[in-house]
Amino acid sequence: MALIEGDETATAWQRAAVISLLTWRRAGADDRLDDAERFGWWGDSFPSQADDRIGSRLWQLRRRKLTDATLQEAEAFAREALAWMLDDGRVTAVTVTVARGIDRLNMGVVLTLRDGRTINLQLDNLWQVINAV
Repeated sequence: MALIEGDETATAWQRAAVISLLTWRRAGADDRLDDAERFGWWGDSFPSQADDRIGSRLWQLRRRKLTDATLQEAEAFAREALAWMLDDGRVTAVTVTVARGIDRLNMGVVLTLRDGRTINLQLDNLWQVINAV
């Protein structure tokens, strides 16, 4: 069941998902980078729990061609960024779908709350956001 527009719970979870997806997580030591910058959110330097990190590595796709491999990596990065919701027991399921248009990457996220309600999030302009277009 979809949540009613304006529902505060839906708004809060949509905001949490967007922050998780579009905040730049620091690149790992084995990540393939095109320059020396590892970026990342400064708050991850002082986590309240060991190895707790905010954000996603979607930013690493900013200079890549939009291929099937890029779509697979985008989906994996999104799942990684949203895994905390499952790990913390806040949701019972996270579904991520990606689709390629001619010059865009579309991402859909469905969060299933513990009470069975679902929250849908569509990121139709994700490729433009990643590439700062």
